[in-house]
Amino acid sequence: MMKQKHYVNNADFLKALIDYKTACDEAKAEGKDDPIVPNYIGECFLKIANHLSRKPNFISYSFREEMVCDGIENCIMYFRNFDPIKSSNPFAYFTQIIYFAFLRRIQKEKKQLYVKYKATEQFGLLDEGEMYEDSEGNMKQFVLYDNLSEFIQTFEAKKNEKKKTKLKVLDKFLEETVLDEQLPDKL
Repeated sequence: MMKQKHYVNNADFLKALIDYKTACDEAKAEGKDDPIVPNYIGECFLKIANHLSRKPNFISYSFREEMVCDGIENCIMYFRNFDPIKSSNPFAYFTQIIYFAFLRRIQKEKKQLYVKYKATEQFGLLDEGEMYEDSEGNMKQFVLYDNLSEFIQTFEAKKNEKKKTKLKVLDKFLEETVLDEQLPDKL
């Protein structure tokens, strides 16, 4: 049975990160700027982000390129936090960073879509470019707006649920604070 070849070799990736960290430490000791991130490390970030974006839970988004860019940006921002002493699996570490960058991008895009849908709903307007004429000559809107009301309701319900959760946490904190203040100083 032939062993499957992985698109990122974890051992080589770890070695490249350790070598770069060592080079950064040496540059810092000499009072120089950090060296440029090696191409191999950047290629690994790109490969991880691209492969993760092809997973079934991300492939259908039209803004996949933005997701990949966000993931790579987050890796570049936080890769110095990777500690080879704590973990010898940089692939898993950076996959998690990219995964959460994807989730943040999806939330941003949903918020933008909500604003667009809400404005459309409030003003009752659709651009002419968003309308089409069917075979019988009737003007119809694109599929994008078929679930407009449902999307708005779902988005607002989730938003309200988050507010309620935050209020519950705040109330609990305030109750504990009041109880702590009422306790005698000497126990």
